Amino acid sequence: MPYSTIKVATDVHGIATLTLAQPQKHNAMNNEMMSEIMDAAIALGADETVRAVVLAALGKSFCAGADLNWMRAQVEQNRAGKIAEARVLANMLATLNTLPKPLIGRIEGNAYGGGIGMMAVCDIVIATEGLRFALTETKLGLIPATIGPFVLRRMSETYARQVFFTAKPFGTELALRAGLVSSVCTVDEMDAAIEAEIKSILQTAPGAVADAKALLQQMQGRDVDREIELTVNALADRWETNEAQLRIAAFFKDMT
Repeated sequence: MPYSTIKVATDVHGIATLTLAQPQKHNAMNNEMMSEIMDAAIALGADETVRAVVLAALGKSFCAGADLNWMRAQVEQNRAGKIAEARVLANMLATLNTLPKPLIGRIEGNAYGGGIGMMAVCDIVIATEGLRFALTETKLGLIPATIGPFVLRRMSETYARQVFFTAKPFGTELALRAGLVSSVCTVDEMDAAIEAEIKSILQTAPGAVADAKALLQQMQGRDVDREIELTVNALADRWETNEAQLRIAAFFKDMT
């Protein structure tokens, strides 16, 4: 089906590329983009001809986090509305995380907030040198709640403590040490790095890969529904604080 915010293409080898396609907005996410990503992920997961999915983005940024207009709308939402919108992001990430195909992150631009959440649910993340990443939610009086479970498992608590609270940007090298990034390359080396991963994947049995990934999920002992309820409510709690309301109002004032 045609999409407005993303592009999906599959080559003759069954390698699908899901591309965030809002470069003019630095691929910042709103409800439409999150819903389209989830829809595409479900379709690709069910397609037996697809062997792997590459998650990529157009433009200078991989994903700048939340779209500003989406954030403005969130300010006006009641608690139920805030929780419903947070649940869209949580469900999208959960769908990508359980995709029964290898998911390879092709990261050639900076990522913030929800963009880091998408990196965290990739099985393999290849990033170019010199990128910047940040969880900036606390600057707005919010918290990285919805993406938190995925990022925490990817980075471990040791590194999460360094980036969850400070909102301080960090680079590709720290992301590599933390496990958020699997390998680092130059811009010119990216195609070859992706191709090397794909070559290995194409030598495997797709059913075995899907079962191995499902087993990994089961061994983690996750209660996904509980996590989603915990995180969306924690985020709604923060949205409702005076601190967050003042910080967000100041942020939008600075943007005008």
